[in-house]
Amino acid sequence: MVQPHELGPFFEDFTVGAEVPPLPTLTLTEADNSAYRAITGDQHALTADRSLLAAVGGSGALANPGLVAHVSVGQTTNATRRAIANLYYRSVRILRPVMLGETLRTTTTVLGKRSSSPKDGQHRGKVWLGITTAGDDGEAIRYERCALVPAHGTGPEETDEIPGPSDPTALADLAGGLPSWDLSGLTRTDWTPGEVRVDPLRDHVDLAAPFARLTFNQAAVHRDRTLPAAGRRLVYGGHVQALAQASLTRILPGAALIVAWDGCDHVGPAFEDDLLEFSHELTETHDLDGGRLLRLSVTGTTVDGGAGEVLRWTPIVWAP
Repeated sequence: MVQPHELGPFFEDFTVGAEVPPLPTLTLTEADNSAYRAITGDQHALTADRSLLAAVGGSGALANPGLVAHVSVGQTTNATRRAIANLYYRSVRILRPVMLGETLRTTTTVLGKRSSSPKDGQHRGKVWLGITTAGDDGEAIRYERCALVPAHGTGPEETDEIPGPSDPTALADLAGGLPSWDLSGLTRTDWTPGEVRVDPLRDHVDLAAPFARLTFNQAAVHRDRTLPAAGRRLVYGGHVQALAQASLTRILPGAALIVAWDGCDHVGPAFEDDLLEFSHELTETHDLDGGRLLRLSVTGTTVDGGAGEVLRWTPIVWAP
């Protein structure tokens, strides 16, 4: 097991093959759904309306899929308390819907390490993490992420090959894991592959620290504004992705589930109060009995003098 310093592990503290000490498990409640909706504006229909979930063939109350993803990420952040940046996610598979009342637990394993060039005298390196999150009904999410973390000293050079964002998954390969729901009662959006839709509702980043706390995110740069070089609190990259997912629920209101991410690349920093705009391109469709799988390319951009492009996210959505 990784043995971190009191405030979290440095680059040298990671051992390939070791597990990171876990953060507490979390039982999801309606309050978590409500807090997530308040922070992000997510309008996911099957989460918001239990009668609609029942109409498609589900039962109980659904935890917002975005909330589940970010609790999972938060539960990995014992590894990245000292993170300089989270670089990207890859090979994300959302294996099943998660219901309110389930308790989530996450296992984080070190898959590789690679030294990076020092910056401003600070030695640092990339750490590649493999993550599995399970609930009461079994595994819910599997994915990998890559973080840039500081080194305690100079240390030996680490040269593991760390893959970049994952190659696109064949849509047909994802069809077998879908629940047996009838999506015919959900809103169908006519959308031609290659067409880009820009969400006219821009939104600003706020409640960044509460979002980090809600999801157990321990990365200090998301709480302490003195740590980033800019002197402003760096927003958790997943917060930007969560706003992008909320935007997608407005552009594609009949979305049933997000079943995978080909990748999620944080290409620039976002800070509290940044104003963001999201564009969505439909790149591929795959017809199923009673629905479609849609591959999208989503871009997030600051429009008020910030970093410019800050997000490239490639989800795969199940929708009518």
